Amino acid sequence: MCGIAGYINLDGSPADASLLWRMIRTLHHRGPDDSDVSVHGSTGLAHSRLSIIDLSGGRQPMADERGSLCIVFNGEIFNYVELRADLLRKGHRFLNHSDTEVIVHLYREYGPDCVHHMNGQWAFAIWDSTNRRLFLSRDRLGVRPLYYSAAGRSVVFGSEIKALFAHPAIPREMDLKALGQIFTFWFPLPPGTAFRNVLEVPPGNSLLIENGRMKLCPYWKPEFPAEASAPLSSPRDEERYREELRDLLLDATRIRLRADVPVGAYLSGGLDSSVITAIARGLAGSSVDTFSVSFDDPALDESKYQWDVARSLGTRHHSVRCSPRDIARIFPEVIRHAERPLLRTAPAPMFLLSRLVRASGFKVVLTGEGADEFFGGYDIYKEAKVRAFCSAQPQSKLRPHLLRRLYPYIPEIQKQPISWLQAFFHAGQNDLANPFFSHLPRWKLGSRLHLLFSREVRRELEKQNPYQDLAGRLPRGFAAWPLLARAQYLECSLLLPQYLLSSQGDRMAMANSVEGRYPFLDHRVVAFASALPQRLKMNVLDEKYLLKRTFRQMIPEDITRRRKQPYRAPDAISFFDPQTATHTEEYVGDLLSPERIRREGIFDCHEVQKTVERARRGQTAGFLPNAALVGVLSTQLLIHQFISHSKEIGAHATN
Repeated sequence: MCGIAGYINLDGSPADASLLWRMIRTLHHRGPDDSDVSVHGSTGLAHSRLSIIDLSGGRQPMADERGSLCIVFNGEIFNYVELRADLLRKGHRFLNHSDTEVIVHLYREYGPDCVHHMNGQWAFAIWDSTNRRLFLSRDRLGVRPLYYSAAGRSVVFGSEIKALFAHPAIPREMDLKALGQIFTFWFPLPPGTAFRNVLEVPPGNSLLIENGRMKLCPYWKPEFPAEASAPLSSPRDEERYREELRDLLLDATRIRLRADVPVGAYLSGGLDSSVITAIARGLAGSSVDTFSVSFDDPALDESKYQWDVARSLGTRHHSVRCSPRDIARIFPEVIRHAERPLLRTAPAPMFLLSRLVRASGFKVVLTGEGADEFFGGYDIYKEAKVRAFCSAQPQSKLRPHLLRRLYPYIPEIQKQPISWLQAFFHAGQNDLANPFFSHLPRWKLGSRLHLLFSREVRRELEKQNPYQDLAGRLPRGFAAWPLLARAQYLECSLLLPQYLLSSQGDRMAMANSVEGRYPFLDHRVVAFASALPQRLKMNVLDEKYLLKRTFRQMIPEDITRRRKQPYRAPDAISFFDPQTATHTEEYVGDLLSPERIRREGIFDCHEVQKTVERARRGQTAGFLPNAALVGVLSTQLLIHQFISHSKEIGAHATN
């Protein structure tokens, strides 16, 4: 792993270099290129660096030429070339050609407002000795994680929670409120994490620590039209949008190809990664290396489309096959890097994929993440539109049949009668005014997992209202936004940074010292897509309409025409073999045993054993049985790795 860590003693006592080394070493996994620490009186900074730009220089922690600013930085500033040229014109002098040094000079020029000038993905900390200020910042969309915690008269921060736990004053305790949110929304609501008193800097925020006080400073948030977009007046309007999208995405990809090492690309076989790969292939002027994951289950496997695109674009393609047993084998390592309970195993194949990338000699890959959120690609957007259509005429006998158009790749849904579909999707119910209308079916289904918790935990969670907690974080007037805008905001401001970019994206890639780059998450592309007329995002039920129309000449026709298939992985079947009715790995039986369940006290032993027995018999069709098993097992793993096991180590050390 690569990242940053550090702390500041608010009482002025000196920082300890040996503690900083312990903190940063928790991030080591697959050989970062260099690490270092720097002590500035009561403030200590540490980094573990993956060299991608300016391989010969730019070691961190880095001080400016005056010695009054020192930075540790994880990520990339993609427009650093343009920023550096502008700063040179303003009289700044540089010691090397790294993007890290550009941040230092930007801060000297603009102070905390420097983040408005940056196009990239970052988590960094700057010690400003002149103003006695520690300035931490996280990128707009939350690609790079950044955590912090107050420990007495100290504030500790790091790219991972493990780094914080290396500080002896940070307690290791599960946060039950966050656990209830994870077992409802799939993620904890920011700034909370799975652990008590450990917080994250939310996406689009900076954290100022000066004069003994901490202050979160929002500098960016996604914006969607508060009113329905005006209709397009002519075909020329659509062509103008296509031209602008083409120019923006080409430039977003161009600057993300900046590196002093080779850059590859993930290729899922879907529209988004195919578009990015095609653009990268054109910009590179030669073949690029692409990477994909395939599965034994034909319902999950997209390898045919992956190879079709690779052959069409002439890429050097690499693929790793992921079996259920592979997932079970690496799942403990996945949870150690994710640092939170998971309800799906989907991050595990991404861990194997990044391992393949690194083994192939690559440190950087482009991905298509972000297109679904901002260009209207998710099934949940289509689902909300159909449900709203049904709710407008609840007595209609014909409208509910549109529910058959949803989730064609899930046979458990498709074979159900219309009456079941109406109840499952809350179709026809008068809850259109609910600000969470688009996500209610998903979240209400998830909340049924609370039955797994022990009586004591359920009693504690009954005091909480996760929907009320979420409502307090929404923009003013949110409930009056158009339905699609509301759904998009919930996806891109919550699930994207809290799950897809963290547990499934950055963590799994950086576990193997691989950096993912996301052209669709360039803030210029995001602003363009957010403001699009809704018909250009979803034309009736045709998702990502503008994106398809813009790039259809660059990729195979069957990719633009194929029915969307979201990325999924084997879940409960990974941990139990239904033919032998036994667990596939020893740790599964241990952590799900009645003794361990009772000892940890989070889950109800009877409910867990029912879940285990269903998995033994292979009766895990549908979301709930799979999420139940994966959720319990991942939570037990997290407790074992971060709480119980650490206590055992501490006890042995004392003895």
